[in-house]
Amino acid sequence: MLCRAGQIRRCAASLSQTVSKVAASRQKHTLPDLTYDYGALEPYISAEIMQLHHSKHHATYVNNLNVTEEKYQEALAKGDVTTQVALQPALKFNGGGHINHTIFWTNLSPNGGGEPQGELMEAIKRDFGSFQKMKEKMSAITVAVQGSGWGWLGFDKESGRLRTAACANQDPLQGTTGLIPLLGIDVWEHAYYLQYKNVRPDYVKAIWSVINWENVSERLQMAKK
Repeated sequence: MLCRAGQIRRCAASLSQTVSKVAASRQKHTLPDLTYDYGALEPYISAEIMQLHHSKHHATYVNNLNVTEEKYQEALAKGDVTTQVALQPALKFNGGGHINHTIFWTNLSPNGGGEPQGELMEAIKRDFGSFQKMKEKMSAITVAVQGSGWGWLGFDKESGRLRTAACANQDPLQGTTGLIPLLGIDVWEHAYYLQYKNVRPDYVKAIWSVINWENVSERLQMAKK
């Protein structure tokens, strides 16, 4: 019996060391580079907003996500379920912030605006009636977000249709609703307040002028696979 207990302790110690090694070798999340300059989206989004939004706010989500994941790995190694549960909100908030912003930057382009083409446009017409109706619906739910959050155009894989949705705070669209994110509009105040003050509708109206429809189309193609 003592021999068996010793084997169990050695096995547990070995497992703990393995988890620790995996945690140590885990590649940390990094802040993605933008494919355009901070001032490239002016006059619709100012360079000051872009610089603060990307290099400060998004960077904070990345840093906090890495710290939280390290703590979570330590809790896993120790079998500390209480700490694992306690860390869930931080994982959701910072992980969602990183996921959402990584999508957001690619959804924008200095050469954006106008209307989508091809299959994306056909899907929008099928599911919303027209491109203008989709814009109006998505704009309305985005402006109506209470406090901070996001407005989304997503793909419902089960039905094969496009849907709009709003998520609070940094809740990630897919993890919250099951929809695959195609286009997101950030309506946290740090995304627009320095330029648009408290007039969120003006910001939402302006951002359509820099939407990268090629990126949205690519995301739709990937979502269908």
